[in-house]
Amino acid sequence: MNVSAEDVAQDIASADERPSDSVAARADRLPKAAQLVGNSAALRGVQRLIEQVASFDDTNVLVLGESGTGKELVAQAVHALSSRRNKPFVPINCGAIPAELLESELFGHEKGAFTGALARRRGRFELAEGGTLFLDEIGDMPVAMQVKLLRVLQERSFERVGGTQTVACNVRVIAATHRNIENRIEEGLFREDLYYRLNVFPIEIPPLRERLADLPMLIEHFQTHNKARGVAQISFSPAALAALQGHDCPWSGNVRELGNLVERLAIIQEGRQVQIHDLPARYRQGSEHLVEAQQAPSADLLAAPVPFQASALPTLPVSGVNLKKYLADVEVSLVQQALLRSSGVVAHGAKLLGLRRTTLVEKMKKYGIDSSQK
Repeated sequence: MNVSAEDVAQDIASADERPSDSVAARADRLPKAAQLVGNSAALRGVQRLIEQVASFDDTNVLVLGESGTGKELVAQAVHALSSRRNKPFVPINCGAIPAELLESELFGHEKGAFTGALARRRGRFELAEGGTLFLDEIGDMPVAMQVKLLRVLQERSFERVGGTQTVACNVRVIAATHRNIENRIEEGLFREDLYYRLNVFPIEIPPLRERLADLPMLIEHFQTHNKARGVAQISFSPAALAALQGHDCPWSGNVRELGNLVERLAIIQEGRQVQIHDLPARYRQGSEHLVEAQQAPSADLLAAPVPFQASALPTLPVSGVNLKKYLADVEVSLVQQALLRSSGVVAHGAKLLGLRRTTLVEKMKKYGIDSSQK
């Protein structure tokens, strides 16, 4: 595992000169559980890094990203595209195991090593032999354990707790953290030498707020997952989807938060379309003006309707869309919003939409919309 960043960069440069499958082609061969969902430029950059490093089976990888961005998914993808793919992928959360138990979890123990050790037990390094060990939340590993991990990475061997026999290991280590490791080093909470040993090939996952174009594909992905569990399918109105894709949504929980939201709405809506008012308040901040302004519009607003911006338009789902129905839904939504803003005054609503009054009346009849509806 003693590989320098310069060696990896040189190997990757050489690999680029050899014929190989495209990133998309190799990604399509990933198991569904390891496929990254989305087609934004930010996510494609991550996919390319995965493609580049996967075949360098002894190169350590450090996956960086906020909670909920899918760090384990990236680790699974690296493993699945490597020659170690038919060997175990063994994850362990370094922050979820008490410090006094972590050494035994990683390296195993001998019979009688401590009270309750009634038999020899293999640790995660042995369980991952030939495959990949995923050290999640490495930034929370106690400093004393970091010393022992560094030794394993350097010597490719270890001893079980309570034992003297040296056990050789052949595993690839992928670590991940949501923390700023360099800050942890300055605070004395992380060893600098271990950081450089792990950080041979870093992969940083963008937060959801930086890849909002992937939202429709992610929603579709979660819908498929929910359907397999018997949860009703839902759709989102253009206004609701635009609110979720708005820059006022913090998405602090990232993709995990989106998945939870889709599941919650599917349970509540029972197959009905999600409107903007169905969204929890934190997801409509900055978007209430679409539905809450009920006073007649100002003269300036009536005189100069604002055109759509291309950046505000939703992304075409992978599965396609019934364009006729979709445009009708958009038209109904906008007509209703215009009448709501103008307090049911059809002439004012028509000006908001850039239409003649008679044209708006025809559309209201077509869709069965009453100007008194609120």
